[in-house]
Amino acid sequence: MKQVTFWEKESFFAHQDIIIIGAGFMGLWSAFELHRQYPKLKITILERNVIPKGASTRNAGFACFGSPTELIHDAGLLGVDEMLNVAAMRFKGIQKIRTYFTDEQIGLDPCGGYECILNSQISTEELDEKTAWLNGLFATITGKAQTFIRNNSKMDLLGLKGFDNLIENSLEASIHSGNLVHTFMSRIRNSGIQILTGIEIAGWESLSDSIVIETKQSIRFTCNQLLFCTNAFTSDITVFPNIIPARGQVIVTSPIPDLALRGTFHFDEGFYYWRNLGDRILLGGARNQALDEERTNDLTVTDLIQHVLEHFLQQHIASTYQYRIDYRWSGIMGFTDNKKPFAGSIGKGVYAAIACNGMGVALSPLIAEEITALMSADI
Repeated sequence: MKQVTFWEKESFFAHQDIIIIGAGFMGLWSAFELHRQYPKLKITILERNVIPKGASTRNAGFACFGSPTELIHDAGLLGVDEMLNVAAMRFKGIQKIRTYFTDEQIGLDPCGGYECILNSQISTEELDEKTAWLNGLFATITGKAQTFIRNNSKMDLLGLKGFDNLIENSLEASIHSGNLVHTFMSRIRNSGIQILTGIEIAGWESLSDSIVIETKQSIRFTCNQLLFCTNAFTSDITVFPNIIPARGQVIVTSPIPDLALRGTFHFDEGFYYWRNLGDRILLGGARNQALDEERTNDLTVTDLIQHVLEHFLQQHIASTYQYRIDYRWSGIMGFTDNKKPFAGSIGKGVYAAIACNGMGVALSPLIAEEITALMSADI
């Protein structure tokens, strides 16, 4: 007779009301919101890694809602109203995080955000016009008459070189993503929600009365509703052709004595981003230098992007410092063609909340509310 292990005991994994795939920000916020509104539901989160290994724990730690050139670009892509709607969700998402967690718990530093701009991208005159236009639009979102302010005098104080203009946004912040995930997972578990790590999905099937989930660990789960919060990795599990993976590579310097840089920074519609990490510099991005190659779920780093980042660091940020590169990593973001996140049904009793387009920290809390509202019809 085959010995039944602890993990295979049917009594341990009882039928669940909802199973969520993925324990990153989206999975955690969705579980939190579902439990908040329906505290009697039996909810389990399945995570294939020991700790979440997607964008939630491998991002750059920005609590931001959009740099001016990115917002201008998105207004052209989405239309002004839709751009504002997404930006408002990001802003409200950051406020929601601070409602449930203290700044100390999640390492949030209200250091402010900046965008560095070249005249070859947009002239100073046009930049001032667009900044005034954005401030008029964002006043109802942020409650400030001037969310964005051109403040070129700070460039030297922050040690920035080779830029023509600097736009400041005092409402943005940096965050310790690892602390947020760790603290959030503890809170989720304390509420009675199971988080099972090391469980990888092999397939699923919707039956007349339940959904059956097969795993690579030969453990079977059943539930009434299934929610995918797997971002760019969704296509590894189920057919979802509209999600484009986008690798974001990062470098981190050694400690730099007397580092002047403080804040979160963007350049080139957000394709480059950097901040101080204590007395280190964290710099990421440059995927627009090899867009096709960076549309991948591969978490390795590449010589091309790493060299571009190192050159940008030396040219614009750390030209006067002595340092080495201590850390290199990448995270995988999920994008849609229209840069709008997806929250909806993908089958009978099966849903997805994915593709925050590089803004998962800020958007996940609000997208979780959307997907909870959609799933409520079947609860």
